[in-house]
Amino acid sequence: MNHINQEQIMKQQTTTLMKGSEITIKCLELLGVEVVFAYPGGQAIELHQALSHSSLRVILPRHEQGGAFAAGGYARASGRVGVCMATSGPGATNLVSGIADAYMDSIPTVFITGQVSSSMIGKNVFQETDIIGVTRPIVKHSFLVLDANDIPRVMREAFLIASSGRPGPVVVDIPKNVQQQRVVPDFDAPVALKCYHPEPKLDPAAVPQIKKMIAASRRPCIYAGGGIISAEASAELVRFAEGYHIPVVTTLMGIGAIPDDHPLSLRWLGMHGTVYANYAANECDLLIALGARFDDRVTGNPKSFAVGAKIIHVDIDDSEINKNKAADLGVVANVKEVLAALNESPEPQEYAEWFARIAEWKRKYPMHYREKPDRLQPQYVIETLSKLTNGEAVIVPGVGQHQMWAAQFYNYRHPRQLLTSGGLGAMGFGLPAAMGAKVACPEKTVINIDGDGSFQMNIQELGTLFVEEIPVKMIVLDNQHLGMVAQWEDRFYNHNRGNTVLGRCKGSNGYPDAPCGECSGECAAVSPFYPDFVAIAGGYAVPGKHVFTREELIPALEEMLAAEGPYLLDVHTGYDEHVLPMIPPGGDYTAIIME
Repeated sequence: MNHINQEQIMKQQTTTLMKGSEITIKCLELLGVEVVFAYPGGQAIELHQALSHSSLRVILPRHEQGGAFAAGGYARASGRVGVCMATSGPGATNLVSGIADAYMDSIPTVFITGQVSSSMIGKNVFQETDIIGVTRPIVKHSFLVLDANDIPRVMREAFLIASSGRPGPVVVDIPKNVQQQRVVPDFDAPVALKCYHPEPKLDPAAVPQIKKMIAASRRPCIYAGGGIISAEASAELVRFAEGYHIPVVTTLMGIGAIPDDHPLSLRWLGMHGTVYANYAANECDLLIALGARFDDRVTGNPKSFAVGAKIIHVDIDDSEINKNKAADLGVVANVKEVLAALNESPEPQEYAEWFARIAEWKRKYPMHYREKPDRLQPQYVIETLSKLTNGEAVIVPGVGQHQMWAAQFYNYRHPRQLLTSGGLGAMGFGLPAAMGAKVACPEKTVINIDGDGSFQMNIQELGTLFVEEIPVKMIVLDNQHLGMVAQWEDRFYNHNRGNTVLGRCKGSNGYPDAPCGECSGECAAVSPFYPDFVAIAGGYAVPGKHVFTREELIPALEEMLAAEGPYLLDVHTGYDEHVLPMIPPGGDYTAIIME
């Protein structure tokens, strides 16, 4: 979180007239911001002129969407507020996917947009878009600033809202005439959020109620979500699990809240989670949900999820209680505070029969894949990467099959180690988010694991990596397909290809340049050089290498990890690998597909 230094603010009081744009940037400095991902334009030029005289590091993305995802990646990796800036109209609308991504995953971000002059708002002038209206459903709050005197208060409120309670994105829209307006700023202007209460008080009666339900249980299971990581409560979670001797499943967003190799960890559950995590969550008699929202990718049909279990649901957002799944005990509070109270006097039990059942599920249904020694399989790539990095790298996938394999086959040890677009599932997230994560944590190894479809959506950020000297490592699992959709076609649509082939296949007529559709869609012999990502990266002065075989993989990974700057590996894999296990859409854990 970016902390407001009140003493510093008081020292900055001035009697000098300042432009609204200058006040905005000075506010960012006073709020502790160090980096802004910003793209200029006609209605944001005043802001950029002020930035040019500030102490802030300004990173120019090659597309506003890249900047939005980068700000989100910065926030995910650091826990601090990520800041992005764009101009009006198309600049602002290009931020929408990044804003929605931050909203769905509760990521603290502030998006500052230029706007046409206030007298022109609503008249459809050049590059005008009502970005407040456009983003209203996907922000925690938004501000349209109509007086430069309001900027210090608005900026403080924006950062407070973004970072407190359940975090999320805030949009601040500033018309150009307000940016040009000269006023004497009051940097100590008080926050005026009378109806905003982000930290609900823990009801003291809740803790003994939770303990009583645990004591009555014979098969308890902790279900931990991304709220644990947002609350910086991972240590408390591990202590709670150990103190009460309860197994833990996490959501995709909660990966790293407990180390994967911890004896009580069952890893993550849901559509592509471990079989034993899904079994434990569904066959327990007490499910303790901590900072999780019962997402459909976890529950499937909520009516058939955890049937027969008592449910305790702890969340800082009261709107989540009973929204998707009824709770026997709903606790609205900061999950870190709840865990700290429970950890004061733990009451462990043995649960020998329960752990024996879990051990049998682990033995019978391990996370595995059918090895093909003559093929370079994506699962093997990620397993190998995990071993070479000792499970210590920050992994930032795009969205698709590679995202699920990155979650399944890398051994995570820490919170904020897997940064992924969970709720929105936005392709194009990986590269720019990894860029933001590396800027936030320059001392860490940050690796973007991507698919060829997802990588191409924001491939232009290779230019940002080069110019800004951001040493992100990139692995493209290149299968020439939109792999996850192709997997669904294979499983549920009789292998029929509906525009999911990215390369040109060797059709049934044998011609290498035959457009896809000449054959039945069963041909896997696509050109390994379409597109040539190594050549594209080279055009941005980013080195790279093609990898085709298992024998080439380890030396290539070692070269990538040893490189001082950004580096790209184009790893050519088969398109016919499927992410397994898989719970069919609308199904439940009893219908898990394993082969």
